[in-house]
Amino acid sequence: MDCLAHLSCKTIIMEKFNQIKELVASIEADAEKFYNGGNSAAGTRVRKALQEIKGLASDARKEITELKNKGKE
Repeated sequence: MDCLAHLSCKTIIMEKFNQIKELVASIEADAEKFYNGGNSAAGTRVRKALQEIKGLASDARKEITELKNKGKE
């Protein structure tokens, strides 16, 4: 996948990093509700957000590897 099609790789990677940071911040209250209050619905929301974070992190890793390898060409 060539991530230079629309934006630079660095911009795309930083956007994903910022999305990850925002997701982590957004689930803090739900994590607190689940771990300290036993709210199972909050736990479900945390798991869903963590799955999304996993996908974003995987995409970012691929793009970082692509960018790194382009520098070796």
